[in-house]
Amino acid sequence: MQKKRWSDLTSRQRTAIVIAGGVEVVLTTAALVDLARRPGPQVRGSKARWAVGCFVQPVGPVAYLTLGRRPTSVRVHAT
Repeated sequence: MQKKRWSDLTSRQRTAIVIAGGVEVVLTTAALVDLARRPGPQVRGSKARWAVGCFVQPVGPVAYLTLGRRPTSVRVHAT
């Protein structure tokens, strides 16, 4: 089976690849920004390992955003 070139793909396939790539970039960016801003005690495990794991596409950023963060305490202000 020959490898397909970009020019061999249909416009629908090209669009799907571009959208999927964009989603990966957005998720990875969001995960890395959150990781950089979040204090260490609010992260499950090592921040350095999560940073490296965020580059394992597509599961790394999703895993961090769903499993790697500890919930922040909710503050309720009395009025």
